[in-house]
Amino acid sequence: MNTRRHFLAGLTTAAAATFTQTLRAAPDPKKDVVIGHGNHRYKVNKDWVAPGQGRHHPILNCHEMVQVKDGRLFMIGDHWDNQILVFKPDGTIMESWGSVWPGGHGLSLARENGEEFLFVTDSGLWKSGGGGYRQTGRVTKIDLAGREIFSLSHPMSVGAYEPDMFFNPTETAVAPNGDIYVVDGYGSNYVLRYDHRGKFISRFGGKDGVPEQERLNNAHGIEIDTRKGADQATVLVTSRADHCFRRFTLEGKYLETLPVPGCKVCRPVISGQELYAGVCWSLDPVRSKLPQNPSGFTVILDAEGKVISAPGGTEPAYENGLLKPLTQAQPVIDHGHDVCVLEGGDLIVCQWNAFQTYPIRLEKI
Repeated sequence: MNTRRHFLAGLTTAAAATFTQTLRAAPDPKKDVVIGHGNHRYKVNKDWVAPGQGRHHPILNCHEMVQVKDGRLFMIGDHWDNQILVFKPDGTIMESWGSVWPGGHGLSLARENGEEFLFVTDSGLWKSGGGGYRQTGRVTKIDLAGREIFSLSHPMSVGAYEPDMFFNPTETAVAPNGDIYVVDGYGSNYVLRYDHRGKFISRFGGKDGVPEQERLNNAHGIEIDTRKGADQATVLVTSRADHCFRRFTLEGKYLETLPVPGCKVCRPVISGQELYAGVCWSLDPVRSKLPQNPSGFTVILDAEGKVISAPGGTEPAYENGLLKPLTQAQPVIDHGHDVCVLEGGDLIVCQWNAFQTYPIRLEKI
């Protein structure tokens, strides 16, 4: 099957975080660089993936990463031959495979009866040669060897969308009961809910026709928040263009907004009692004027939704209970796209549009 066939006309949107530029090696720091604040400070290790591995495992953009119980790290990207890369925790690339998700963007881990599965989200937006293309996206459940279990139905086929509505999903999350939540972050900005077998249940969210404080504007990421217990689980959804996360019930009722001013945040990742997220762009007054706006970093929020550290960004400061807009403080991360939290607290930061460089490891101090 020719996975590079052009199904639709060319797309020239900057919203698709799947484009890259000319190869550029990550610079070696002349001394240890430390970023972060308070109890979340990190030494930057840009050589976590040893040089030379790209010959056999080339990449374009590093989008998202999860860790399975045996310690392996699975990463999704959008290279035409290596959409899944599998790492050891020390940065050794064990294998790379996958050529059927040209818009590889989202990767989520699910556990069922002691087994682990991956949900791969192909946004349907990808680049080939000098052009960008939009086709319909899809979400596929696979095992850890890459064997397909099933793909979710297109929302138009189950009555959730009209024919003129784009479906370009960016992420999934799985609830404690097995329900699957899909965010259509590059398409129509809805959250689509399916049961554990892939049967469509409902949709909620959207950008238009809802109160501004509830809207999803570039619904880039999603996470099921079980920090208060599975019986009180909620859905956290990124509204990236609005610099915030929105919280909903599992049924889709809006609850609250967690603002992160100045930050175009990607998917929320919960580890322990804290929420981590990559910042793809910020409002940095200098870096934002450079080509492709390399003004990213990461943020860490506590259980109350307060930003307690911004590794690579300015120190969080609250005035009258409101967070002052954050900007990039150290040019370590160009475009933070995802954060994988390892045992012990180290972070692996995947980057979009980082000149074909591998993820950065932030070693907790």
